[in-house]
Amino acid sequence: MDVSELQDFCLNQGVKYGIASYVDVHGASKGKFVPVNHFGQMFKGSELFTGAALDGVPQDISDDEVAAMPDISGLTRCHWNPELVWFPSDLYLNGVPFEACSRNILKRQLEAAAAMGFQFNLGIETEFFVLKAKEDGSVVPFSDRDTADKPCYDVPLMMDNLPIIDELVGAMTELNWGVYSFDHEDANGQWEIDFGYTNALSMADRLVYFRMLANEIARKHGAFATFMPKPFANRTGSGAHYNMSLADIETGKNLFEVFQGKDVYGAGVSKLAYHFIAGVLRHAKAISAVVAPTVNSYKRLVRQGSMSGSTWAPVFCCYGNNNRTNMLRIPSAGGRVECRAPDIACNPYLGAALMLAAGLEGIREQLDPGEPHRENMYNYSDADIQAAGIECLPKNLSEAIESFADDGLAKSVFGEAMFDSFVNFKRAEWESYHNTVSEWEMKRYLRLFG
Repeated sequence: MDVSELQDFCLNQGVKYGIASYVDVHGASKGKFVPVNHFGQMFKGSELFTGAALDGVPQDISDDEVAAMPDISGLTRCHWNPELVWFPSDLYLNGVPFEACSRNILKRQLEAAAAMGFQFNLGIETEFFVLKAKEDGSVVPFSDRDTADKPCYDVPLMMDNLPIIDELVGAMTELNWGVYSFDHEDANGQWEIDFGYTNALSMADRLVYFRMLANEIARKHGAFATFMPKPFANRTGSGAHYNMSLADIETGKNLFEVFQGKDVYGAGVSKLAYHFIAGVLRHAKAISAVVAPTVNSYKRLVRQGSMSGSTWAPVFCCYGNNNRTNMLRIPSAGGRVECRAPDIACNPYLGAALMLAAGLEGIREQLDPGEPHRENMYNYSDADIQAAGIECLPKNLSEAIESFADDGLAKSVFGEAMFDSFVNFKRAEWESYHNTVSEWEMKRYLRLFG
């Protein structure tokens, strides 16, 4: 529909305001609320923003403002308040796309894929916690009986949380996202909702909206949704696994599927997919900084630390078949590649952009990932890993951001301004954390030496 048709539709549906929404470096939704009768101006870029007021949007306070240009095809009625509609938006500066806009960064890589004849399809698994605050300020799962050592897939606990999860799933179903299952995950108060894949831009839009939707619904029930990767040290963290494939841009045919029995390594994907995998592995450490972007992210990417006996998160730059101990996993059905490193705090536009760029490099250069790992990688010692020539993923945000800073592909994907802003912001985040005296340090050292 055009803008006048959109206005008529919204007024007839009782909509009062539209949100021209873009994201900051965290992937958090930002924007202005615009009355329906001003949509004509909004779709011409009337809503201006000072990038310097936001995290990781590289502008000085003296720079011209950026404008949010809404994507009318992304129209989404806000389930928690039907008087609002949300539009994913691109940032423009002086009439042209703003190079450092997260959504524009992804669109540039999608254009590069299209030039090679590919459409990048993406599904993101959403893991998150539903918690409530106690009077003493501590946080606990929404259900008072959610205390089991191994609560994964627990049906009674799902019943306790069903008022929240059902409303969330219902909203996603109304949006035609193709929800096909949901469950209690491995940690107390942790949930996963799985829904259909789509093109990468739409999937990134959906993840941004999902985080807002989940929290608004939880708040109605006296709870809150958190997308902190690992809120509890002895429990598993929340991933956002990227399930990726390339399709023929003309026919929609999945090019990661095995054709005519030609599977080089017998793991269930095409030769093209193996090249893609090799490219991602080449840049895995830099990718880690973007898909696991917080200090807390690296407390999820460890071998141990969960009462269930495993963190279910990767620590090595390797791939395998239907084996969850690899960074890149090829599920048993084949035809796609799952990256298990991303967590739910990632900016999905930036994560998808760098992942795609790395995969396309692997295809252009016909890179070979070698034999897949079918063994339990958690059983390997550091010496075993070194002998096998396998690299480890970064152990903390500092290692990750320095890998990112040293990666030429990362700079070309982000553009100079966003690249410098991201590096500087994340270095400062690490320094702030590193210079903070923690409760652990106080308990361990305060009286140790006297």
